[in-house]
Amino acid sequence: MNLDWDKFQQLSPQEKAPFFQRNGRPYHALIAQQFERPFLDRLCELATRTRRIAKTRGGRLFLQDLLSDKRAMLYFAQPSTRTFLSFYAACQIVGLQPAEVRDTATSSELKGESPEDSVRTFSSYFDVIIMRHPVGGFAERIAWMLSNTERSVPVINAGSGKDQHPTQALLDIYTLQRSFERRGGIEGKRIVFVGDLARGRTVRSLSWLLLQYPGVRQTFVAPDALQIGGDVLDSLRRAGAAFDCTDDFESVVPEADAIYMTRIQDEWDTNRESARLDTSRFKFTAAHLARLRPDAILMHPLPRRDEIAVACDADPRAMYWRQVRNGMWVRAALILILFDREVEVDRYYEDLTR
Repeated sequence: MNLDWDKFQQLSPQEKAPFFQRNGRPYHALIAQQFERPFLDRLCELATRTRRIAKTRGGRLFLQDLLSDKRAMLYFAQPSTRTFLSFYAACQIVGLQPAEVRDTATSSELKGESPEDSVRTFSSYFDVIIMRHPVGGFAERIAWMLSNTERSVPVINAGSGKDQHPTQALLDIYTLQRSFERRGGIEGKRIVFVGDLARGRTVRSLSWLLLQYPGVRQTFVAPDALQIGGDVLDSLRRAGAAFDCTDDFESVVPEADAIYMTRIQDEWDTNRESARLDTSRFKFTAAHLARLRPDAILMHPLPRRDEIAVACDADPRAMYWRQVRNGMWVRAALILILFDREVEVDRYYEDLTR
């Protein structure tokens, strides 16, 4: 990245995207804006091929040999269950040897070492850094820093502050694609986002990726204090995408092709302000199932609290547990792409299905 950090920071996400590639291929995976439709289609195809190969013992052994010479550092400076385990399992699928730092109190950061120095140390030992950090844009800073050293390694953003969660958005796209593959794909569908949209990084990233699919209408349902940010709406306007904002959840349930529920992100509160909001109207109950279209789906990035009633879990339209499993395969496919190993997967898959 041949720009100093101050100039790099001033770029828009779209202007930053080319810096995350090398030789026309993805090198880092940091922001949703770097992924265009051909990449999304390829990633979904590779995820499906990888999961089908893994159905046999021979296939699993083949996959585990692909990156058996590489090591991954999972640096999670923010609490995580699904994303951490999903990446850990994805590394195991493709043979990457994983190591972890999940509590900075156990690292030299406790002694005053900067996070930047900690990650640069990791890059001396490992071939890819998979990181989650509470500071927005920190993964980008690390990628910029490492790209200007003699030991540059790929960086995967597993969640940064309130701004980006690109790999969650990728697995959400995969879930939508598979759910709608008999209904013409994602194009032309109405996707409804509900809950804490102001601070939900999963919604911000997915909203951008949905711009790659013509005819999608995005509906944002939230109380005013938690409604989607103006920067996201500006992006939709510039793209000429259809969208609307409302606080009337009941009216949109029957019209949705997918409802994407989110929890209240009160970990970002400074004075328990979320507790003073009435969010009772923004929950999906068992009664809503009767009003949901038979071919619609219900999604959630998890963890959930009471945004979706447990009674909904057995309904075939509930996709959130499938999202969890999809994440493992999408992240495995992403790692294969970053290390340029997808050709071997294609060759094995074609022999398998011949």
